[in-house]
Amino acid sequence: MASRIDSSLYLSNNQQKRKTGNDILGKDDFLRILMTQLQNQDPMNPMQDKDFIAQMATFSSLEQMTNINKTMESFVNSQNGDLLLKYSSMIGKELEWGYKSTDSDGNEVNNSGIGIVKSIKQKGTEIELELEDGTKVFTDEIIKVSLPQTSND
Repeated sequence: MASRIDSSLYLSNNQQKRKTGNDILGKDDFLRILMTQLQNQDPMNPMQDKDFIAQMATFSSLEQMTNINKTMESFVNSQNGDLLLKYSSMIGKELEWGYKSTDSDGNEVNNSGIGIVKSIKQKGTEIELELEDGTKVFTDEIIKVSLPQTSND
C-alpha cells in the first residue's frame, strides 16, 4: 500500500519553512492537520461524524477569532490617530497635572504643576503634552484643564 501523504506536510520540510519564534498554529496549519487526519484514517474505523463536526466547529471558531482580532487591530489603529486630534484642542489651555513617584530612598513623592500646553505629540499609543516651560505630561497625569489666567495690568 503506497503512502499518499503530501510531502509538504513532512516535519523536516515544515521546520525549514517556518520562521524562527513562530510557535503559534494558525488556521492554515489547522486545515493541514485536519486534511492529513482525513487522508490517513483507518478505513476500517473512520473518523466519526461527531468528531469531524467538532473539529470543523473548532476551525470555525478559530477563523472567527482571527477575524475579530483583525477588526480590533484596525479599530485600535484608527483610534490612535483620533487621539492626537482630540487632544490638539488643549493647545493654549492651562493644564494642572500631577502624579506620584518613588524617590531613591523609597519615599513617595508628589509631582505636580501648572502650565500652558504648547504642543501635542503621539508616542506609540500614548499622547504626550509639552508645556511652554518644557515640561512633558502624559494624559493620565492631567488633573484639570482650563482657560489660561489673563493678567490685566
